[in-house]
Amino acid sequence: MTIHRNLITLCRYTALFSIKVLILVPSSSLVYSQGVSNSKVMDITVRQGETVFLRCEQGDKVTHTAWLNRSSILYAGEDKWSVDPRVSLVTLNQEQFTIKIENVDMTDEGQYVCAVQTSSQPKTTTVQLLVQVPPKIINFSRDIVVNEGSNVTLMCQASGKPAPSFNWNFISNSGDLASDGGYLEILSISRERAGTYECTAVNDIDTDMQTVDITVNYAPAVSEGRDVGVALGQKGVLECEADAVPEADFEWYKDDRRMFYGLDGMEFVSSGSLSKLTFFNVSDEDFGNYTCVAINKLGSSNTSFLLYVQDGSGAEKALNTNTGLFLIALVFFLFHV
Repeated sequence: MTIHRNLITLCRYTALFSIKVLILVPSSSLVYSQGVSNSKVMDITVRQGETVFLRCEQGDKVTHTAWLNRSSILYAGEDKWSVDPRVSLVTLNQEQFTIKIENVDMTDEGQYVCAVQTSSQPKTTTVQLLVQVPPKIINFSRDIVVNEGSNVTLMCQASGKPAPSFNWNFISNSGDLASDGGYLEILSISRERAGTYECTAVNDIDTDMQTVDITVNYAPAVSEGRDVGVALGQKGVLECEADAVPEADFEWYKDDRRMFYGLDGMEFVSSGSLSKLTFFNVSDEDFGNYTCVAINKLGSSNTSFLLYVQDGSGAEKALNTNTGLFLIALVFFLFHV
């Protein structure tokens, strides 16, 4: 305990004999403190995970020497007081007293003192250990689904030392975005802004990245229907395409009557954004007006088709039932006037 009291007493001389020395340390796996004659104070910068060597000069007439961290003794001469397995003795002789700390972490940051008791006066070397930490994104927005026109805020928070800066990128459109720190605001989002967004956290040590997907829901928009001409007894197909998120459900109508699966001679199949109404053997009863309706939870849209008869020479005759009746009535009227 006498040694311990002497060492604590030595630490009190630090402020009286210190000479400020700043050492800029390049990135490497091993970092050394450098000895300077007389008592001194210096800074050492090391990256998280590296090994740092703390060294102080000795002398010919040293009676006691020790390395301390704050108020705890790490080494008193060759005797290890620290229970941390990462701390070990490297050199102890008349010239220098060096210890090392492996796999440095943020908890190792702080002040270290080498206290040397000589026959004439005490000497101290004070090292301020600064630990740099690469950025790590610790709080990030999850994939989200929103309706078109909504306001969206994406969050990206990261740890690191020095404190990281942030950059947002719209990957689906290859463009950088203006953001407020780690927050990205998108006002009245449109379907064109759906896609993948990337946040990059950067400091002097490294970078970290995360991505988030935004899905934008919107009501169906149906492409304009194309009228189709088919000869009697041939196959005819009406195609209805709808752009929608989520994907639309389709309904088919002839005139005002909804059509259902299982009708003889025809079928309708929907897959993704496309629905097909197929007539396998067109008859007179099949000609007429048809309506396709696309529906999702945000709304609906529709378009109309005319299935008309086409004779073998390619001449087209509209045989809508109502139109056919009108022509017959007109001919009857002309012949009886």
